[in-house]
Amino acid sequence: MQQLNFPTYSFRFKNSENKVSIFDAIRKKFVILQPEEWVRQHCVWYLIEEKNYPKSLINVEKELIINDLKKRYDIVVFNPDGSIHLIVECKAPKIAIKQNTFDQVARYNLALNATYLMVTNGLNHYYCQMDFDAEKYQFLKEIPNYKK
Repeated sequence: MQQLNFPTYSFRFKNSENKVSIFDAIRKKFVILQPEEWVRQHCVWYLIEEKNYPKSLINVEKELIINDLKKRYDIVVFNPDGSIHLIVECKAPKIAIKQNTFDQVARYNLALNATYLMVTNGLNHYYCQMDFDAEKYQFLKEIPNYKK
């Protein structure tokens, strides 16, 4: 797999029926290793190791309904009170981050009301903080570390 713009992490891999799988510590199972999954797993470990978010507050690949359509978010980080702190939208490294990617995560956020948004293709990372009163977002250099 391609080298990403994240620190190096030790992943567990499994090879079965000529398909490589990577262990997802959040879902507690092996998942097929696709380019987007490679980015998602790096991002999960970045949140845990670099930003100190507890695994217990991280959720991966869950379904949500937006305008009667079933969608799946990549990563959500909850606050201890159950509200949503961060939504992460992951793309494969070959997918350029464009306006439609920000539009996608913004649509998800209409339903989830996260304070922070992150968009990454593993090479480029973008971070935003929501301003719900002004109905806009402000770009940040990085997302904040977890605070208890």
